[in-house]
Amino acid sequence: MTLQQLKYIIKIVECGSISKAARELFITQPSLSTAVKELENTLGFEIFLRTSKGIELTVDGSEFLSYARQIIEQTELMEQRYLNKKPAKPLCSVSTQHYAFAVNAFVELLSDLAVDEYEFTLRETRTYEIIEDVRNLRSEIGILYFSDFNRKVLEKILKENHLIFNPLFQAEPHVFISSHHPLADKKAVELEDLQDYPFLSFEQGEYNSFYFSEEILNTFYHKKNIRVSDRATLFNLLIGLNGFTISSGVLNSDLSEEQIISVPLLTDEKMLVGWITNEKSLLSATAIKYIKKLKQVIEDYGYTVY
Repeated sequence: MTLQQLKYIIKIVECGSISKAARELFITQPSLSTAVKELENTLGFEIFLRTSKGIELTVDGSEFLSYARQIIEQTELMEQRYLNKKPAKPLCSVSTQHYAFAVNAFVELLSDLAVDEYEFTLRETRTYEIIEDVRNLRSEIGILYFSDFNRKVLEKILKENHLIFNPLFQAEPHVFISSHHPLADKKAVELEDLQDYPFLSFEQGEYNSFYFSEEILNTFYHKKNIRVSDRATLFNLLIGLNGFTISSGVLNSDLSEEQIISVPLLTDEKMLVGWITNEKSLLSATAIKYIKKLKQVIEDYGYTVY
């Protein structure tokens, strides 16, 4: 077992596929596949499962990756100390539901980094894929929410996949609407007030489920429904069609359209927003800094963090 083999495994997980990792490592895919197979033969277990959708870590592979990352990090620290090598560029990967505060915290993190190079990934993606990313260690952190409706189902899925939910803050649901919306002057709205307007939600792909929905109170009937895949499209439709969506109420004006406002939704429901991690992996120093920035951003909006 060599340090190079450990680096290969880490790169494959970061890329999500052997072919992409081979391109970034500037070696051929057969050579990389052979190196992985030789390592698996040495260890006596499979690191990756090969499926029609690509590769994913086995249970043993997840544990091995955690040790591999620690070894590589410690090796780099020794090289910096004794060989005067340049520090490795910080790495961090986060998967999140479509939250402006998650992006805001990312901006704050990068702005404070006093380094010449870094390699970060921020995925605004579907709920199921957030869970898959953290399960397979493609992301160190995933950001999603619990409600009374989805909590038991999501907790069961997280437990089955050895993932841990860490509460961040509790939010009361708000609707995002255009500042020119007919309801924009109201101090609060009810769902009945919104029935004549298009309801915008983030589509969840083949794993579409009420339990995976990013929008709380998603089981209520809406006469007009539009599903989108990204936040920019959603904001444009909010403005152009007098649509609405339901979220946490944390809306960053620096990173979103100024024409969008947040109005409290009258309901007893609450959103417990938090971050998930893989219990088999230790967070990097950069990931820990990101969580700290998340908490600072949330506190700046007046919320109490856990």
